[in-house]
Amino acid sequence: MFRLAVVALLPELVEPVCRAGVVGRACERGLLSVNLVTPRDFTSDRHRTTDDRPYGGGPGMVLKYEPVRDAIRAARRELPMDRAEFVLSAKGRGFDQAMARKLAAGSGLLLVAGRYEGIDERIVKGEVSEELSLGDFVLSGGELAAAVVIDAVARLLPGVLGHKESALHDSHMEGLLGHPQYTRPEVVDGMRVPDELLGGHHEAIRRWRLKQALGATWLRRPELLESRVLATEEHELLQEFIREQQSCES
Repeated sequence: MFRLAVVALLPELVEPVCRAGVVGRACERGLLSVNLVTPRDFTSDRHRTTDDRPYGGGPGMVLKYEPVRDAIRAARRELPMDRAEFVLSAKGRGFDQAMARKLAAGSGLLLVAGRYEGIDERIVKGEVSEELSLGDFVLSGGELAAAVVIDAVARLLPGVLGHKESALHDSHMEGLLGHPQYTRPEVVDGMRVPDELLGGHHEAIRRWRLKQALGATWLRRPELLESRVLATEEHELLQEFIREQQSCES
């Protein structure tokens, strides 16, 4: 079982993703456990105070060190020793599919979600040194970011997805965007399913999907191709896609 814990001021924002969909099924089948811990349970005053004004002034509030520290230490007791640990922060390293695969290959994960203006920096210096970001934007808190990481990691755990190859064909699994998907009916609102998908020829379908994935990446995320060494077949299919695009535009 993969063991995961989230330290969050508002765990109720994370909890729904643990009850439904892929993550919910993983928990029900005993493949994943998620422990939600709130710093409020580690306060000593009657108001359960978890935040205070920032030193040096400025707007907003900062999560206090002691309750977050104690919540982290309590969460660790339910996790394996070789777990990965991250504070979710806009300042952190970028989260991507490669990291999701690496985390899913482990046995446990601790996520610490900030809120307000952030967490006392001494948490990063003294408890959880690595920070993780979903991208160059700001959320009201790290709870939703934690939910995204949980879903991305959970679906890669062995036995979680219904079809063993489902995750292998996800966007970004091979450094490319995903190919288009179609289902019945064959024709709707004057639009047809591509002929390549209707003939039942597995090799033709594979090549069409690879070409579309390469083409979508070239159109939308060309930087992903810059760091990829294309195989001969990939190069040929991409050039074919580019010629088709240029023909449509001319």
